[in-house]
Amino acid sequence: MFTALDGRTVIVTGGSKGIGKGIARVFVRAGANLLVAARDEGTLQTAAEDLSKESGGGRVETVVADVSKVADCRLIADTAVERFGGIDVLCANAGIFPEKLLTEMTEADVDEVFACNLKGTMFSVQACLPALEASGHGRVILTSSITGPITGFPGWSHYGASKAAQLGFLRTAAVELAPKRVTVNAVMPGNVMTEGMVAMGEEYIREAEAIIPQHRLGSVEDIGYAALFFATDEAAYITGQTIVVDGGQVLPESPAALAGI
Repeated sequence: MFTALDGRTVIVTGGSKGIGKGIARVFVRAGANLLVAARDEGTLQTAAEDLSKESGGGRVETVVADVSKVADCRLIADTAVERFGGIDVLCANAGIFPEKLLTEMTEADVDEVFACNLKGTMFSVQACLPALEASGHGRVILTSSITGPITGFPGWSHYGASKAAQLGFLRTAAVELAPKRVTVNAVMPGNVMTEGMVAMGEEYIREAEAIIPQHRLGSVEDIGYAALFFATDEAAYITGQTIVVDGGQVLPESPAALAGI
C-alpha cells in the first residue's frame, strides 16, 4: 500500500484535456488538492467541473496560463501557494504537437514548439522550486514521449527534438535538485486514446492498435498512474529516471514480429 496523497498539492499544466486531464483525474481521485493550468479558459472550466465530481477529498482550482511565457509559469506557482499553501508535485505536462515536415518547417514553427514543450517545462520547474523544496517531498514529473527519445514520426521532427531535450534537462535538474529532496522523473507515453487520436478517425486508430503488442491504445489514466507512482513517498529514492508506458509499442523489430499474435 502506497502512502496516501491526501492534502498534498499537485499542479498539472496542460491539464484541461488529453493526457493532462487523465493525470489530473488520477491525482484528484487519490485525494490531492489540484491546480489545473491551461490556456483556454472555457476548456479549463469544463475540466474543473468534471474533475470536481471525482474528487477523493481534495479541492480543484484552475489558472489560465501559457507556460511558454515565464511570467505565466510564475503565476501558476504563485496561485498554488496562495490557494493551497504550497506545492508538493508539479506535473509538467503542457505540450503542443503541430505537424510540419522538415522541408516546410520555419523558424517560427520550431520556436513555437520549443517555447511550450521545453522552455515551458524548464521555467515551470524553476517557478515551483522554492515551494517544492519547502514541502520536504517535492516531486517533478515530466510528460515526455516515445517520439523523439526512442522513435521518430514524419512531421514531428521539432516535437521529437523537444521531447528528447526534455530528458536532457531532466537528468541535470535531477542532480541539481537532489540535495533539496526534490525528485525529477518522466513518463514517456506511446499512442494514447485522446481527443486528438479520435479526430484522426477509426481507420487510423485501428492501424495504431495493430503495431502495439497489446493491440490496444493506452488510456490517459494509464499515464496518470505512472505519474502517481513517481509522486509517492515510496518513490523518494528514484530520480532522473523515465518510464515508458506504451503497451510494448517500441518492442517489435517490425510489423512482421506481431504476425499471428
